[in-house]
Amino acid sequence: MRLALVIDYRSPPRPQLERIAALEDAGLDMVWVPEAWGYDAPSLLGYLAARTRRVTLASGILPVFSRTPALIAQTAAGIAEISGGRFELGLGTSGPQVVEGFHGVRFRHAGARLADTVDLCRALWSGETSQFAGAAIRIPPDDGRGIGRPLRLLAPGGVGRIPIHLAVMRPAMVELAARVADGWYPLFFTTAGADEVWGAARARGAARRDPALGPLQITVERACAIGTGPEVESAREAARADIARYVGGMGARGANFYTDVAAALGWPDAAQRIQDHYLAGNRTAAAGAVPEDMLRALTLCGTAREVRAQVAALGAAGVTTLIVRSSGRDPGAVIDELRAATAATAPGSFTG
Repeated sequence: MRLALVIDYRSPPRPQLERIAALEDAGLDMVWVPEAWGYDAPSLLGYLAARTRRVTLASGILPVFSRTPALIAQTAAGIAEISGGRFELGLGTSGPQVVEGFHGVRFRHAGARLADTVDLCRALWSGETSQFAGAAIRIPPDDGRGIGRPLRLLAPGGVGRIPIHLAVMRPAMVELAARVADGWYPLFFTTAGADEVWGAARARGAARRDPALGPLQITVERACAIGTGPEVESAREAARADIARYVGGMGARGANFYTDVAAALGWPDAAQRIQDHYLAGNRTAAAGAVPEDMLRALTLCGTAREVRAQVAALGAAGVTTLIVRSSGRDPGAVIDELRAATAATAPGSFTG
């Protein structure tokens, strides 16, 4: 299992990026750089490519509505080249709040656009196409003026292929990830409910998966604090507020993916209460409506024994990358504590 950190898009990036460069020697395997309303991810990833030597870099995630697929392919190829092949492309649709409310682009045909973007990126990287006719995206053939001329963005003998991860949670999208992606990044993932909610979709996608892709990688994200003191309780409360923000506020009523997934994972009543409070403007009540079992299922906050058991369960569920959020604590210390707590655990052992 790879151990990763994620940049907080709500905080100034420079101190976080400098910290990542220092954490390579602490055993950090990977860093994910998100993109929502703050800074763009590729700029920060380019900086990290120059400042780091070993750590894997990933966009977590690039919304497919804010750039053309060709630009996404160009950007990914550029970061892969300058980092020496250390880049992995995380893609997702985002949601109407970001796509329409921030970028001013219509949020429609999301699944088709995501699928077309994956296909077109791989085609452009390999130089296999001079035209493209997808369900949502079309590129005309060469008309004699050089339009649509194929370019191989990843040169032979260079960085090789770029893994693609899809950050999706709706069953149809999860089926797509299981069929065409290298990895799947569900923000809400529980070992108890994942198979019931997504098992059938994953099976349908896997049945049509190209064997050359290898097994589907799974990335999960967890707030982490180990022990019994006030730091652990503080991390739990910060995670409670984050869960409430996604379940309650990342979309209007009837258009929030996270509300739907929280309900499907076993908390329909709590999801409704959280959303009601959040949309009414009471964020404190929304956080307070996050039940204890949901909080435990979506965090790694507790004693070393509890965390060790949770990491082992994630490994047994097929998780291959664990993104740790340190909730204001020194991430290097959290990484050390997590490695110590899980030192002899399998299948949840870390690779770094």
